[in-house]
Amino acid sequence: QVQLVESGGGLVQAGDSLRLSCVASARTFSSYAMGWFRQAPGKEREFVAAISGIGVVTNYADSVKGRFTISRDNAKKTVYLQMNSLKPEDTAVYYCGRGVRVRNTERDYDHWGQGTQVTVSS
Repeated sequence: QVQLVESGGGLVQAGDSLRLSCVASARTFSSYAMGWFRQAPGKEREFVAAISGIGVVTNYADSVKGRFTISRDNAKKTVYLQMNSLKPEDTAVYYCGRGVRVRNTERDYDHWGQGTQVTVSS
């Protein structure tokens, strides 16, 4: 049973930064890609960023390129999402997911965390 637990969300002002963390329980953490998705009220879940198992390959949604950085520490079984220059439109529940490869579609991820709320005020 794989468990993913996100943390680090909160209420911030536009322009601020936050770092999200996702800790996995799986022993084979480094064998899998990890991704971050987000879901705003009334909208579908959308891709944010993904990283390969050893962290060599990354992929970002156009809306966050240059502002967000995904990274991972396999020794800690943790994936991070550093979010800088936050905007009100970044407000959403952020989810981490475990995937087989670095992809931007939900169907490529088989386990999800419970999510962490990020609210950016203007």
